[in-house]
Amino acid sequence: MATIYDVARQAGVSAATVSRVVNGRASVDAALTARVQQAMRELDYRPNALARNLRRQRTSIWAVIISDIGNPFFTSMVRGVEDVAQGAGYSVVLCNSDEDPAKEAGYVAAALAEQMAGVIISSTGKPANVNRLIEAGTPVVAIDREVRGAAVDSVLVDNEHGAELAVEQLIGAGYRRIACISGPRRLPTAQQRLRGYTKALRAHRHPVSDDLVRYGDFRQEGGYQAMAALLDGGQAPDAVFVANNLMTVGAMECLVDRGIPVPDRIGVVGFDDIPWAHLVRPSLSTVVQPTYELGRTAALLLAERIAEPSRPPSTVTLRTELKVRESSARPAAR
Repeated sequence: MATIYDVARQAGVSAATVSRVVNGRASVDAALTARVQQAMRELDYRPNALARNLRRQRTSIWAVIISDIGNPFFTSMVRGVEDVAQGAGYSVVLCNSDEDPAKEAGYVAAALAEQMAGVIISSTGKPANVNRLIEAGTPVVAIDREVRGAAVDSVLVDNEHGAELAVEQLIGAGYRRIACISGPRRLPTAQQRLRGYTKALRAHRHPVSDDLVRYGDFRQEGGYQAMAALLDGGQAPDAVFVANNLMTVGAMECLVDRGIPVPDRIGVVGFDDIPWAHLVRPSLSTVVQPTYELGRTAALLLAERIAEPSRPPSTVTLRTELKVRESSARPAAR
């Protein structure tokens, strides 16, 4: 394996000049830089990344800590992060917290121990984990979920407005007793979507009832159980707004198991699109988030934070869009 000294001999320069070229220093003459790069190609020289990172004190790696690797919402989002990171010369390590603050804290500790260049985090809701990164001087961006109690760059979506759109569509289609399967009470995303649900009902003079709200865990099984609880809780709803994609799948599964036709007896609108939402029958109406753009914007903010560590934190809020499909069509006449 070629060394820096082999490259120096091949190029006819000093090892220090080779080191400056490898580390991107602008002080090296263009002709010398070209000779060094040519020698590196001829010898198939690969810089020692570990040694370079030790000199820089930080790696060229970003950690992306997400809350549920099983949720397809994150697939496109992480791709957006990776595309920007690659273009900026960084690699991405994906970490799954499983909605567990302790597991998230472990990944934060690992990011600090490995001196990662930056962190993008979809938080479980514990500001202490994000504040550890800030206090250590590690650039960090919150994605998808607001982190209250931490002064941090954030990329969010208009959750409340998206939920309003979903419920207004159900009202406009003729549904009257509209339920909500919300997410965990502690998460800002769940709180905002529930707020949009109630805001739409009140705006159209529909009653708001605790009997029509169930809280899930943003997982498929939680959506199934919440839908079953709504059906078994007395007077069943004639429509339901479900606050994320996996719980929508669970709610639909419960309705199929109970033999309840959608949308004739119960209309359904979910939050977060699913890649195959248009393929199932009935096709699913969903609030679509700009997932790729979420990741891309977060990565751009992180790169800016690395370049300007002292600038004030900023928040970017992206718009959602309602995709109306068969599951929320006008109900059958009763």
